[in-house]
Amino acid sequence: QVQLVESGGGLVQAGGSLRLSCAASGSTLSINVLGWYRQAPGKQRELVASIRRNGGRTNYADSVKGRFTISRDRNTVYLQMNSLEPEDTAVYYCNAQDYGSTQYWGQGTQVTVSS
Repeated sequence: QVQLVESGGGLVQAGGSLRLSCAASGSTLSINVLGWYRQAPGKQRELVASIRRNGGRTNYADSVKGRFTISRDRNTVYLQMNSLEPEDTAVYYCNAQDYGSTQYWGQGTQVTVSS
């Protein structure tokens, strides 16, 4: 089992920045990929960015490329969000996928970008 605890959401004006953090605990050696998803009201949850635990390969949604950066330090994954837009408003969820493809989710953190 993997537990994920997020922090760092909040309210920011358009053009501003926020950094989200997610601390993983439990069976962390079983983690293959760490990532961030988001879900806006009335929309499906979507992948924002992911990073492989071994090798560090990253993947980004087209809508955030050049603005968001995912990184990892041991068992904590970060999402640096710059040049935020109102369209980035959503609940952001930390995700971990183990080598058996089991998914784990954090509780979610609200990000609100005002225009």
